[in-house]
Amino acid sequence: MMQKVIPIRIDEGMGLTPSIPDVLSAAKGAIKDKRARPLRDLRISVTDRCNFRCTYCMPKEVFDKDHAYLAHDELLSFEEITRLATIFTSLGVEKIRLTGGEPLLRKNLEILVQMLADIRTPAGKPLDLTLTTNGSILRKKAAALKAAGLNRITVSLDGLQDDIFKQMNDVDFPVTDVLDGISAAQEVGFSNLKVNMVVKKGTNDQEIVAMAKHFKGSGITLRFIEFMDVGSSNGWNMTEVLPSKEVLAKIHAVFPLEAIEASYPGEVAQRWRYVDGSGEVGVISSVTQTFCHECTRARISTDGQLYLCLFANTGFDFKTLLRSGKTDLEITNAIMGVWSNRDDHYSEIRGANTLESSSSRKVEMSYIGG
Repeated sequence: MMQKVIPIRIDEGMGLTPSIPDVLSAAKGAIKDKRARPLRDLRISVTDRCNFRCTYCMPKEVFDKDHAYLAHDELLSFEEITRLATIFTSLGVEKIRLTGGEPLLRKNLEILVQMLADIRTPAGKPLDLTLTTNGSILRKKAAALKAAGLNRITVSLDGLQDDIFKQMNDVDFPVTDVLDGISAAQEVGFSNLKVNMVVKKGTNDQEIVAMAKHFKGSGITLRFIEFMDVGSSNGWNMTEVLPSKEVLAKIHAVFPLEAIEASYPGEVAQRWRYVDGSGEVGVISSVTQTFCHECTRARISTDGQLYLCLFANTGFDFKTLLRSGKTDLEITNAIMGVWSNRDDHYSEIRGANTLESSSSRKVEMSYIGG
């Protein structure tokens, strides 16, 4: 029987207390951690709720009808999120991704998008503002998100056959509605759309070539993600991981591929293009080919905890700082202190200790985003 767990919130919602130095320093636009990794990307979870029960993220056995979600007053407000995002931008963040749960379930999300779209980097540039969604209500929200200033969208889609897709989302949701959401995003002018497929060996790996064929030539980049040991509730097992090299081999046998360079430093997806020029695919190989050495991501949970790694088990409580009268400069110095002491590299040390390390409790992906 799978043991029930809840998103890790130290001391009932209070993470570690970030330290604020006695002597405050001005924002440094290129702070680095102990491994000389800069802070460039911020992922913000806007809700812990989702209308899917994907087996690798929010399995129904754990997140059932009795699951207690965060109360509304525990969530960061749009104003608090925007304040934090502005401070992070002063420290080098150039890209913000909104996540969940399912972010489109957060009421009036387009208002937050518009607030974030107004932020400028120290160099005066707008942020690269993007969002990851399961696509279930994208048809309803795409136009408003585009008008609000969202730059890009990534849609999670784990198969094209309805029975396989429903097996993955575990709520009997039809694949046609997600595909319609993708079409809606294209219709309102979103370009550079991405589709992410989590590959679980023995469950949906037979869909790899079909997915490649479907999106080949569409202008949409398809990315394959290895099944990861995120959180403590998804029953992760190494035997269900299909290495990315095998994914690429399956596609290459039908549609020849060639490797291409990363789009930017720290990009987690390895890029491959079709030899015939009809598009590209990517693979994200957190299990078999680690990229900790160039990870530039920080994550803000739904209730304002700062996490330094997708596989973390402790966060830093910035919600309390926001709600206790601390100044922007004090919060800036707290972030600089946390990031400068960062040494997270979970995927690099997973190795031979995979089974042991995966048994320790880690924060749930639905709480801090993927």
